[in-house]
Amino acid sequence: RSSAASDVYKRQKLPLCIRKVDPMNLKFLETFVWVARLKSFSHTAEKLFTTQAAISSRIAVLEGELGVKLFLRDSRGVSLTPEGVKVLEHAEQMLDTLQVLKQSIQAPSSKVGRVRIGVMDTVIHTWLSPLVAEMMDHYPQVEIELVADTSLNLCDQLQKGFLDLVLQTDLLRQESIRSLDLASYPMGWIAASNSIYNRDYANVAELARERIVTYSKNSLPHQQVLSLMQANGVLAPRLNCVNSVSAITRLLRDGFGIGALPPVLVREELARGELTLLAIEQRPPNLQVVVSWRVGVELVEDIVELCQRVVQRYGQKVGADYLVLMEPQ
Repeated sequence: RSSAASDVYKRQKLPLCIRKVDPMNLKFLETFVWVARLKSFSHTAEKLFTTQAAISSRIAVLEGELGVKLFLRDSRGVSLTPEGVKVLEHAEQMLDTLQVLKQSIQAPSSKVGRVRIGVMDTVIHTWLSPLVAEMMDHYPQVEIELVADTSLNLCDQLQKGFLDLVLQTDLLRQESIRSLDLASYPMGWIAASNSIYNRDYANVAELARERIVTYSKNSLPHQQVLSLMQANGVLAPRLNCVNSVSAITRLLRDGFGIGALPPVLVREELARGELTLLAIEQRPPNLQVVVSWRVGVELVEDIVELCQRVVQRYGQKVGADYLVLMEPQ
């Protein structure tokens, strides 16, 4: 070939080579990892903002390049083949390495993107605002998407990949998810100071004759209150389950019953004398607050560290009667 023809040949061939090796394979590997985690082509399409047909096409191309079948699909859903299990381990390592590389060369203030955080009501009413302020200060160009829900629903959304990080009550044990205890809220029995419920009770069994207001049904605090009462011989307590801290507080102020909740949520009302912490020795176990997050999601590890710092400051501010801190890890 002439020199000019050779230059044209190089210009035509080089971009094709680059497109085929790096970006496309990494995108296909990311798609493969999400299908493996979510066990669903449709859920992966929703997660990656594309169509199910596009997801199927990427997996087919990846299987063709590797020369192996990665997934088995039947009426029960999607599962990895033995070859797929081996590929998943290496694919996750490659994506994690790429993520670490990106974070190491990018200043925090210049990072862009979106992080999806799920929060239970108790955190919303205590230290969520200072956490969001810290995040906005550290990452001014990052979009923060907040979802308020029960711990059960938040854990489900995290496991399906619809949230990146959640603050809730349970330690999750899953290969692609990490969890860390942050603190615990002491619980108490609380009533309106001017209500018929503000009196002395000999024990939990006597208290259980009254109307008890607590968290949503099947939540961890609801189960703990129920277990405590059953342990004291009360098999069918009058529990009223409410999934909103604001609603519980309003009901208590209006003299609706006795609340089983962390006193920190009503510390202003307690200070003003509107509500009273009843002097009953037996209380429900402390309400844990746990941060759980997906491994390999950009910024999430940094936000976990922010959560630790913010909750430490908040705990020091309100004191151990309201929040018991875990040792930093």
